[in-house]
Amino acid sequence: MSDGPVLPGVETDDDEEERIVCHVDADCFYAACERLREPELRGDPVVVGMGYEPGETVGAVATASYEAREFGVESAQAISTALERLPRRAALDPGAADHDPDLTPEETGHYRSVDMDYYESIAEEVQSILHDCADVVREVSIDEAYLDVTERTAWEVADGFARHVKDRIRREVGVVVSVGVAPTMSAAKIASDFDKPDGLTVVRPGEVRAFLAPLEVELLHGVGPVTARELRELGLETAGDVAAADPEPLASRFGERGRELYDRARGDDDRRVEPKGDPKSFSRESAFAEPVSDPDPKYEQIETLAAAVADRARREGALYRTVGVKAVTPPYDVNTRERSLPGPVDDPELVDRIARDLFGEFADEAVRKVGVRVANLEFASADQASLDGWERSSTATHSSDGDETTAGDAETSPTLESADPDGQASLEDWKRRRDEPRTDGEGTDATAPDSDAEPTDPTEPAEPPTDGQSSLFDFSDE
Repeated sequence: MSDGPVLPGVETDDDEEERIVCHVDADCFYAACERLREPELRGDPVVVGMGYEPGETVGAVATASYEAREFGVESAQAISTALERLPRRAALDPGAADHDPDLTPEETGHYRSVDMDYYESIAEEVQSILHDCADVVREVSIDEAYLDVTERTAWEVADGFARHVKDRIRREVGVVVSVGVAPTMSAAKIASDFDKPDGLTVVRPGEVRAFLAPLEVELLHGVGPVTARELRELGLETAGDVAAADPEPLASRFGERGRELYDRARGDDDRRVEPKGDPKSFSRESAFAEPVSDPDPKYEQIETLAAAVADRARREGALYRTVGVKAVTPPYDVNTRERSLPGPVDDPELVDRIARDLFGEFADEAVRKVGVRVANLEFASADQASLDGWERSSTATHSSDGDETTAGDAETSPTLESADPDGQASLEDWKRRRDEPRTDGEGTDATAPDSDAEPTDPTEPAEPPTDGQSSLFDFSDE
């Protein structure tokens, strides 16, 4: 695996004081997840979206693999356009409604419908590794996050640390990420896009402005096509041009955002990596080298993982109301089970006991990965609680929707309750948007809204997806 470019640094005496920020961005995440589930898709064009079935007329591409992009398929593209450029592989079947006898396999690609529950389960595995590798993690979407690793590594070995993060995610989860390392969040974001796919770019203190200077203006963090066009109208073609410009005309043209563009082009960004609110769950997972049927090694892992999540909850000052397990069976079927408790607790022995009990139905099955999770967290200053602290007369537990069940009965569901990824709309929102599509004036299918729209989070400027991964948020009304 290539390490990607590591820019020659200008070492300074202040290196130890500079923060070390990593931006981790999964490459074509939805397509990568589909390839985990169907390994035979590897190497072929893969398009993930909605509305591609014969007879459907409205839909859009959520992501396209790099192989699909060679045919001109792009994220947020009308699905009808994608199908014109890259017909479905299923159309080769003589019985298909859109069968074309003139097609060859080399001219077609695989289309898959968006499956957010599955993608979120894979994202949780990646996020678990990120939280294990960094003291501070800011998850900004289902497939990307910022890490502050200042206390975990040093600039002299930052490239090796980033490579370790990449290798863990590839080995333990099976997806590829690109990583950018820099002293600021905006520079780290740009660095992660610099050498995609499978990139690793390190921008050391003292070289940020030189790294940014030759980049075209649309590569600046927060600049979309509309802003890029307006900057060019001012004669500003590169980040270096913006950095050397008089900031007053920028402020007059773009308001407060103009000053921000000027600062970012100069490498000035004093934002800190901060989590977006309290986490909703803690989880740990572990994969076996090969699927395991023997119960003993699986239960040993469950015990280790249960202790790890309970310990993290205690260190974070969190109580939990739900305990869950995950069992991934071949080829890549994700099975989850959970149990709700009478109230919030901090009880590692209980986590272990419930996790082992929930995992019982998979004890004799071949399993390739196991996981343990505590959820429905409460962060309070109250004394630690255990199940024994609750009135022993309580004989009912509650599921997440309020239904009562007999105490001790397992709450089972196809998926564990999971946190809504930041900036990621639900599939229902996407479908609603699909049924009320925007048009470009010529009756075409829905496309992403203007990427220069005012962002909902001032710390995350709106920008187009640079790796072709279109968040379903792009198709929402927000």
